[in-house]
Amino acid sequence: MLANILIIDKRKELPIKYKKSLEDSQTAVLIAGNMKDALNKIQVLEPDMIIVSDSIDEELSIFCEKIRTLTYNIRPIIIALSKSADVSDRISVLESGADDFLSEPVNSDEFKTRIKAHLRRDIESNLDVKTLLPNNKMTLKTLKRILNSENKQATLLVSIENLENYKSVYSELAGDKIIQTLIAIIKSSISESDFMGQLNETNFIITTNHYSAEKLAEFLVFAFDTVVPKFYSETDVNRGYMLLKGEGQAEMRSDFVSILIGGILDNYNIISNTNNLLERLFAANKNAKKILGSAYMIDRLKLTGEISVLNPTEERKIYIKEPDNALYTLLRTTLELQGYDICDSIENETLPPKIIIIDSEDDFSGLELCKNLRTKNIYANTKIIMTTTIRDKTSVLNSGADLYLPKPYEIADLIKWVEYFSDNKIL
Repeated sequence: MLANILIIDKRKELPIKYKKSLEDSQTAVLIAGNMKDALNKIQVLEPDMIIVSDSIDEELSIFCEKIRTLTYNIRPIIIALSKSADVSDRISVLESGADDFLSEPVNSDEFKTRIKAHLRRDIESNLDVKTLLPNNKMTLKTLKRILNSENKQATLLVSIENLENYKSVYSELAGDKIIQTLIAIIKSSISESDFMGQLNETNFIITTNHYSAEKLAEFLVFAFDTVVPKFYSETDVNRGYMLLKGEGQAEMRSDFVSILIGGILDNYNIISNTNNLLERLFAANKNAKKILGSAYMIDRLKLTGEISVLNPTEERKIYIKEPDNALYTLLRTTLELQGYDICDSIENETLPPKIIIIDSEDDFSGLELCKNLRTKNIYANTKIIMTTTIRDKTSVLNSGADLYLPKPYEIADLIKWVEYFSDNKIL
């Protein structure tokens, strides 16, 4: 979550309206009806913005002054809402610490645009000038929010190894290119609701959902090790390591640049604060170290007991029957990054996949497979998506498919249907 807004308002309907207007995948909005509740939320979550209305019992200018005094160390944006349009009231509130003053009723589009503009400026002021990622301050604030959130996300620490050695051989500019490449790989692999920030030049934080965290770490390791050899000379690639020049005639062997990823999946109950979280992330990172290449390690909660809850990944199993190998690989990779478990076969399955994606194929074998699956009770609750060049929708659906998806289709559209069916919704 990139931005956090706190609305302090005693009223019932308007703050909810404001919350719905502002909340999205990158912005969380909380409401406090009194000063005590507001102070607690400010202390715990350190909001980026506080919107306070004159519905409170205290005079708005005095209230803004108190908030500014109490939040001097985190310096949130303060927006005042008032039914007054008097210039003297505006001046008084702004002089008391508010950054903006909006008179109610306020146009909903103008309200949203103004708020987003303030947030945008605040975010831009906290971006690293070289990487344009959220800086150390914003990243630590995000980790603190995760620890205090009821719906905790998985956290990954991505560290670049041997970068300084690489720079000493290939230059500072070449090292920056590697950092930019890693950032580009990560950004292309995470969703809009995920967060990526940096602790320093070689350590980056990613927050994502529990289902996709391990698959994401696995993919980043693979993708980075695949592309990084392009940054070395042919001599070094053939040799298998870099050669560092020391004093005199001394030379030192150095491994290639790699990444280590340490992750916290779900065991936040034993983590007390942000420093403790970072300690565990760096410990997992260290334990991931192997002789050569990149690696990852996920620190997850260990459960024991005779009675177990169904593993969430079992509810996210998908089988894909796609004769086009390139398309199959693309579908599999994309779905795995979304946290789905792709099974290689549905033969002898004791636990059927939640969703089956079948291509009909020109010989209609896909339709026959679908009909055959529908005769077996074990697949009664499995959703079948039929991707096809056949334009006879009736035949496809009559075969037992739950969804007819004509080719060519957008991968994003298929993902939306997978998410729809995986949430147990009924058409």
